[in-house]
Amino acid sequence: MDRISSSSTFFAKKVFPCLWFGIVAAVAVSLIAGGIWRKNPVVLLHPLAMGGVGYFMFRKLLGGLADEVRDGGAFLLVRKGGIEERVQLSNVMNVDITQYQNPSRITLRLRAPGKFGNEVSFIPQTSFQLNPFARNRIAEALIQRVDRARMNS
Repeated sequence: MDRISSSSTFFAKKVFPCLWFGIVAAVAVSLIAGGIWRKNPVVLLHPLAMGGVGYFMFRKLLGGLADEVRDGGAFLLVRKGGIEERVQLSNVMNVDITQYQNPSRITLRLRAPGKFGNEVSFIPQTSFQLNPFARNRIAEALIQRVDRARMNS
């Protein structure tokens, strides 16, 4: 089975948020240790705001992403944490891709909910392209295969 999800999913879901909150914490500690907050206590709101914005953005954009998606022909094998599920292409109602978001994501809306609910999202593999408006080849292939699977069932 070929992997169709990006190998950078671990970095996006785990490493980058840790770096973000580490930098925010370092800034807060330096403001406190340097005594800057005594002169202007409002400066402590900046790291608090950045931490809050980061938390909600990471939760919204990265929280529901699958860790790995493999293509099994008539199905996709989806893994998130220690849970795996086979998603039949005939059970997919819609394939949506967010192109102008980095990283882009593919969301599969399912007819019948599975272990992960009625949607499965993942970061697809991408290759370097000079055209920012080019379509994602994995999303396009999934759209065509889902359509064929629906016609055959």
